[in-house]
Amino acid sequence: MTLLLIYKALHLIFMVAWFAGIFYLPRLFVYHAESKHPDIQAQFKIMERRLLLFVTPFAVLTLVFGVLLIHSYGMDWFKASAWLHYKLLLVALLYGYHGYCFKLLADFKADKNTRSGRFYRWFNELPVLILFATILLAVLKP
Repeated sequence: MTLLLIYKALHLIFMVAWFAGIFYLPRLFVYHAESKHPDIQAQFKIMERRLLLFVTPFAVLTLVFGVLLIHSYGMDWFKASAWLHYKLLLVALLYGYHGYCFKLLADFKADKNTRSGRFYRWFNELPVLILFATILLAVLKP
């Protein structure tokens, strides 16, 4: 077993764990935005915060092992892999999405959310589309 395969396995493991949280967090935002009961809203604030703080290390570890993979394959491979450049652009969007979730979390915490449950339903679809495109790029390498 090579170090490259270990990096690849850990990259995938942490990516799956990260996506589990990124898929669930906006669903909590939907329910929070639609709730009118203060006790329930308080519970959502706790759940949202804990979930985002729980999955953030997975996002960091996904990045670490992704960078280690690129380093292991080498700069010549990186330069020649146009598909990877598109994948990295999508990944950058996903990290931006993740960061924006912190802003949304702060809005909910301060009771300043102005967005509807419908907005969060649409917001919830973005990482799904990014995941599909990223996996297709990584597997098909067009």
